[in-house]
Amino acid sequence: MDNLGLLMDGFGSVLTPENLLYAAIGVLLGTFVGVLPGIGPAMAVALLLPVTYGLDPISAFIMFAGIYYGGMYGGSTTAILLNTPGESASVMTALEGNLMARAGRAAQALATAAIGSFIAGTIGTLLVVFFAPALASVAVEIGAPSYFALMVLAMVMVTSVLGGSPLRGFIALFLGLTIGLVGLDLNTGQPRLSFDQPLLADRIDVVVVAVGIFALGEALWVAAHLRRSPAHVIPVGRPWMSGADFKRSWGPWLRGTAYGFPFGALPAGGAEIPTFLSYITEKRLAARKGRDDFGRGAIEGVAGPEAANNASAAGTFVPLLALGLPVTATSAVMLAALQGYGIEPGPALMTDQPELVWALLASLLIGNVLLLVLNLPLAPLWAKLLRIPRPQLYAGILFFAALGAYAANLQAFDLFLLLLLGLLGLMMRRFALPVLPLILGVILGPLMEFRLREAMAISRGEVSGLWSEPLAVVIYVVVALAVVAPLVIRRVRPAPAAVAVDEGIVVEDDTEEKVR
Repeated sequence: MDNLGLLMDGFGSVLTPENLLYAAIGVLLGTFVGVLPGIGPAMAVALLLPVTYGLDPISAFIMFAGIYYGGMYGGSTTAILLNTPGESASVMTALEGNLMARAGRAAQALATAAIGSFIAGTIGTLLVVFFAPALASVAVEIGAPSYFALMVLAMVMVTSVLGGSPLRGFIALFLGLTIGLVGLDLNTGQPRLSFDQPLLADRIDVVVVAVGIFALGEALWVAAHLRRSPAHVIPVGRPWMSGADFKRSWGPWLRGTAYGFPFGALPAGGAEIPTFLSYITEKRLAARKGRDDFGRGAIEGVAGPEAANNASAAGTFVPLLALGLPVTATSAVMLAALQGYGIEPGPALMTDQPELVWALLASLLIGNVLLLVLNLPLAPLWAKLLRIPRPQLYAGILFFAALGAYAANLQAFDLFLLLLLGLLGLMMRRFALPVLPLILGVILGPLMEFRLREAMAISRGEVSGLWSEPLAVVIYVVVALAVVAPLVIRRVRPAPAAVAVDEGIVVEDDTEEKVR
């Protein structure tokens, strides 16, 4: 109740007409910039950071919150409409959301993303308010072996569950891990796979990889098939969610929130793992209910990962405020903004400057509400982007993809990498290799290597150190079950002449039909 009273004091500081105007401007600016392909929330906040210069801290915080949530929703919008995630956490949203858009259900996909973001963001922020100290202490106690085990679980689940061919999944994962190895070895300083190119010493930026594989790969694929298929206008569809859509979405919203917040509250947790796990969970639950629309545009595949993404984003404020530890690129930009006002996040922050902390948390709640109020009515308008003829649309995507890749490091060399990765994305579509394991390998590969070395250093080189924590043992048991259970089920139950779905290709009775 003391925390609730402090939160009310924060609302008292924030709820002024001037501050609400700043929040609305932040939401609109964040969404506008976030909608540009290849520009995620971290880049949106960084680009718009100068806009807040000259404001007092409370006004700046509420504008930060609006830009933060607006940028996240903008990244989801490009993922759904253009199959171009603005950040790695929007990869899962692109998978089903873009298929919904192509089927004339873009407005419904955008609406479930907005409502799921609101629900997950609100619940996550309230959990930060009430449980930040306890959650921070728990997060600190989780060691490197458990982190390594979590990453192994994420990789095994994604490569074995997504797609009809585990072999193709592991090939894509191997490609992603190889890309993740590029750069200097953090321990020895030796260059790896850099081909004597100094600009590769700092590794390949994840934004460049995601934009190249998704945006450029998609544009090249469309260009390669543009003359073979007649151009047609994709219908926008009915502007609002139906009762059936709400019924199918509320469960994924809550489950995604339950996945996302704990991962966000963990130092180095991030939003990638919970969004992957949320998608896998919804796919399994749909299969149990006899539905096979995953891979064709299932609304659960948008609702769950979007909720997990936003709950994780709210959870990142636990280590940021309580430990001064930014666990995502966006929270790192937020940390720089806080430090610009002379605020040093850490264990003493809530006692030294409680007014600013609770004003910031109140700003997050207000920014979340304004995101829903302003962007939900605009969902049909955003959906009409699909009516733009494909040559003009993909020309714009190529321009903003190049802009987003260049803005990541301000290096022209990244444009060359973008072209190579775009060609790789084109070949992956040609040979039906799933994209998601590759992205996961790029993101988690370096983190996995770091945690592996940390765990081995703690155990002085003993392999048994990898399962020296109870949580790690439990996770490895789950990994073993995930690998063995499908093999046992296939041996016991004869496989019917069913449909195998693999990254946009339906295979049935030795025939192939493109669904994307």
